[in-house]
Parts: sequence; C-alpha cells; structure tokens
Amino acid sequence: MSTTGKHGRRKSTSLTRGFIVAATGGVALVLPLVGAGFASAAPAQAATAAKAVASKSATAEGVSVQKAAPATYSVVAGDTLSKIARAHSLSGGWQKLYADNRNVIGDNPGLIAPGMTLTIGAAAPAATTAKTAAASAATTSAAKPATYANNLDGWIREALAVMAKHGIPGSYDSIHRNIMRESSGNPRAINNWDSNAAAGTPSKGLLQIIDPTFRAYHVPGTSMDSYDPVANITAACNYAADKYGSIDNVFGAY
Repeated sequence: MSTTGKHGRRKSTSLTRGFIVAATGGVALVLPLVGAGFASAAPAQAATAAKAVASKSATAEGVSVQKAAPATYSVVAGDTLSKIARAHSLSGGWQKLYADNRNVIGDNPGLIAPGMTLTIGAAAPAATTAKTAAASAATTSAAKPATYANNLDGWIREALAVMAKHGIPGSYDSIHRNIMRESSGNPRAINNWDSNAAAGTPSKGLLQIIDPTFRAYHVPGTSMDSYDPVANITAACNYAADKYGSIDNVFGAY
C-alpha cells in the first residue's frame, strides 16, 4: 500500500524555466523554450514590416496620382484647338482636346476665348459643380453677339461663330492673316485705285470684298452693309470656301 503524502513543488528558476527535460531510459533530452525576448520581437518585426508596406503603398499611390494629374493651359488671343493640340503633341488631336473640355468651351469648338482654362491630356475635373456651372453659363453667354468685344479679335470670333452655324470653314489665324494683308484691320478700308474701283465696284472692308461678291455670298443673319466687320468677314470666307476650299488656303490677292 502506497503512502500518499504532501510534496512541496520547488519554484523553478529563470534558468530551469527555459528548458523541458524529458527522461527516456535515464537519458535527459533538454529542449530550449522560446525565449521571452524572441517572442516579443516577432510582433515588433511584423509591425515594422506592415509600416514598410503601408509606406510603399502610399508612395506608389502618390506616384500614380502625379502621373495621372493632367496639365492645364490658359487660352490666349489667336489660339485654336488644333494649334493647342499640336503644341502639346496631344494624342487624338483637337477632337480629344474638345471632348475633354466641352463643359468649358461649349457647343462650338471653333469658339474659344482668351482666359479659358483647358485641361490637357485628361478629362476636365468635375469636382467643383459651381465652377463648372459658372463656366458653362459664361460660355453660353459668350455665344451671344452682344458679348463680343468691338475690336478685331471680337469681330473674328463672332464671325467664326456664325460660320460654324453655316458650315463655312476657316480658322482664326487665317482670317487674321488675310485681314492684316488686305486692310491692316481697318473695317472702313476702301480701294479706290485698282481695276475693281475703275469698274465702279471698289473693294471694301476688312477683307476687301466688292459689293457684287458680298451680295452673292452674304451669310444670312448678318448685316447687309459690306463695311460691317462680321458681315464682311463671313461673306469673304464664304466666297473663299467656294473658290479655294477655305480662307485657310488664301495667302494673297483673291
């Protein structure tokens, strides 16, 4: 009969807690336990790795945002969409530029005004609804003849708007170039010394058009006065389109 007694259990020291002793046939196998220092290092290393991954992710996102950020361009007098697209080597040409900025430009791609801010290379941001609405309202207002400046720039831009409605080709640069050659920008210019003048039909106005030609190519909705800047430009461009394909193809007397 065995005797049952109380046996006191010795407290293990820090050294003995570090080992498990398994006796097998008198041979002791000593196995080290995972040290407290190593165990606590694992979560610290995991946290460091997580921070590194998060940092790389944030950096990658920052680079992605920078790459995606579009450029902007402020329109100046004499600009056209095709000219801007060529200057920025824009894939898709002026059609892409117009599609990306239609909310700013409006329904007429031939009518852009100095001061307009265009987005190059990506669709214009639609985050600021108020600004977009204001830009759209300003563009709609700019389409009305009353808002055009009463100067050469304004006359050309108003003429281009009328021409767009009637399918008459022509660009700002070409119209301006021919006006400066023909009249130096004077809407009251008249030629009283050439063969047309000798025949009683002197050339008049910005693009020096004779009255018979003006009447034949007059564009509906414009003045019947051949000295009127917009009427003169549109009639002359209508004539040039019929004879030369476009005012863009005119580089001398026509």
